[in-house]
Amino acid sequence: MKRVSVTYRIPQKAIDLLKTKYEVWVNENEKPLSKNELLKIASESDAIISLLSDQMSSEILEAGKERLKIISNYAVGFNNIDVNKAKELGIRVTNTPDVLTQTTADLAWVLMMAVARRVVESDIFLREGNFVGWRPELFLGNDIYGKTLGVIGFGRIGQAFAERAKGFRMKVLYNQRNRVSENIEKELNAQYVDLETILKESDFISLHVPLTPETHYLLNKENMNLMKENAILVNTARGPVVDEKVLYEMLKDNKIAGAGFDVFENEPDITEGLIDLKNVVLLPHIGTATFETRDKMAIMVANDIINVLEGKDPINIVV
Repeated sequence: MKRVSVTYRIPQKAIDLLKTKYEVWVNENEKPLSKNELLKIASESDAIISLLSDQMSSEILEAGKERLKIISNYAVGFNNIDVNKAKELGIRVTNTPDVLTQTTADLAWVLMMAVARRVVESDIFLREGNFVGWRPELFLGNDIYGKTLGVIGFGRIGQAFAERAKGFRMKVLYNQRNRVSENIEKELNAQYVDLETILKESDFISLHVPLTPETHYLLNKENMNLMKENAILVNTARGPVVDEKVLYEMLKDNKIAGAGFDVFENEPDITEGLIDLKNVVLLPHIGTATFETRDKMAIMVANDIINVLEGKDPINIVV
């Protein structure tokens, strides 16, 4: 019987679907598999469901070259997989695009509002028994309505995020490698500008780029120094897009107003000092964490595995 290995538990309905056809092994531990464990399951599996935290290197793919047919990544990103090596070995790679667009855009908007209005700080303040009544200058924050929003990366999620700005009458600036159509710009009331202009003019900046060699440390010391002192930075894309040590220094010295992050440079480790700052909101990578979205992602990876193991093309093809 063909074997499917799942590197971390995903919603049960996908596991049950796969079990109707295959032998299914699931990592039940609350920690990622080690390199040696990944080497073992690669050599013993016909299909693997992986997470972004699983580094599917060329060495691991080589271990699966005799048997492994597909790696279905339970994420929209796939920078954890050596896709060139997979293509060379004829191992299909799939992901879960589209289904998480709106959910991730929602979370990015939540982060922006939480930082701007100091929601987490205020909640802790009240829970600790410090609230003794209304005060004129208690937890003053920043308005969102009518401000300038910079969106770096204007694909599906970036556009969905910008769409939410219409209700707040925000001026939207965007930047990415290729300009979108005039129709999309008009629909979203968005203006294409260079990165420098976004950094200099935006009150809020949200990152929605993939992690590539070009976007690694896209926001470095030089670029972050262009930002306004009252600017707020949101990252729901990939952690290494931002140099977090520089970010920490800028937040500590109040060179920018705040930040909201759902992803981190060395996840799950957090850059030293960030947790101690009050002008940041830090979330444990929950951008897609709704019941509906995680279930849909699970069914997507399961269906792609079924297609490949039955000799058909997967739907969500990376390679």
